[in-house]
Amino acid sequence: RMSTVDCFDGNTAAAHVAYAMSDCAVIFPITPSSVMGELADTWSAQGRKNIFDQTLSVTEMQSEAGAAGAVHGCLSAGALTTTFTASQGLLLMIPNMYKIAGERIPAVFHVSARAIASQALSIFGDHQDVMAARATGFSFLCASSVQECMDLALVAHLSALKGSLPFVHFFDGFRTSHEIQKISILSYEQIKSLVDWEDIKRFRAGALNPEHPQMRGTAQQPEIYFQLLEASNNEYAALPEIVQEQMRRVSAVTGRQIHL
Repeated sequence: RMSTVDCFDGNTAAAHVAYAMSDCAVIFPITPSSVMGELADTWSAQGRKNIFDQTLSVTEMQSEAGAAGAVHGCLSAGALTTTFTASQGLLLMIPNMYKIAGERIPAVFHVSARAIASQALSIFGDHQDVMAARATGFSFLCASSVQECMDLALVAHLSALKGSLPFVHFFDGFRTSHEIQKISILSYEQIKSLVDWEDIKRFRAGALNPEHPQMRGTAQQPEIYFQLLEASNNEYAALPEIVQEQMRRVSAVTGRQIHL
C-alpha cells in the first residue's frame, strides 16, 4: 500500500512526520536527538513543504528551557509546534510541560531517550529522561523500531489534536534513533488524508487573539486549583480510546496493524 520504501534511521522517521504536521519547530541540539532538529532545519532551508503547503519555521534557542518556553508561546498563538530533545534537555523542559498539559494544548515532543548525567555523563540509551517527565501530564507513546518511529509519530500528532492533550513520542537513543532500516515511508498526501481538519480549526480558534481575548495564567486558591486539575481526568480517561482509533486509521492506510 505504500508508495515509497527507503532506508531511514529512527530520528529521520520521526522528523519526517513532525515536519509534515507542524507550523513551527523550536530546537536545541542534544545527543542523540540532534539529527531531528538538523533535518527539520535542512528541509526548511531547502523549501520542503509540509501538509499546510508551507515551509516549517525553525528556531534554535539558547537552551532546551528556552526551546520549551518558545514552544509554549507558539502553541498559545495557534501554531502547531514541535521540538526534539533527550536526557537533561527534556528535564529542562519539564516546567513548561506542566503548563502545556495544564492548558490542554495539543503538542508532540519527539524524544530519543537517553541516560541522564549523574555521577558521570552518558550519551547512551536509557529511559531515565522520559520516566522523569511522567508526572507532567503529557501522554507517552514508545516506538520500538524505525518503522514504528514513523507510524507512532503520526499517531501521537493525530491523537494530540483529537484529544487536545500533549504527547511525548519517544524511542531508544542510538539503538533506534540511529539504527538504519528499510521502511515504508508515509507520504505527505497520506498524512494529510488522515488529519481531521476540524481538530486543527478548533486548536487555532483557541489561540490568543486580541479580537477575542481570554484569561490565562491566573492565580487560584487551593480549592479552585484542585477542582480544575481534577476536571481534566475525563479528558485523560478518554485518551486511550482516541489513541486506539488513530492507530486503526493509520493502520488502514499502511496495512500495518498497531494496537495499544
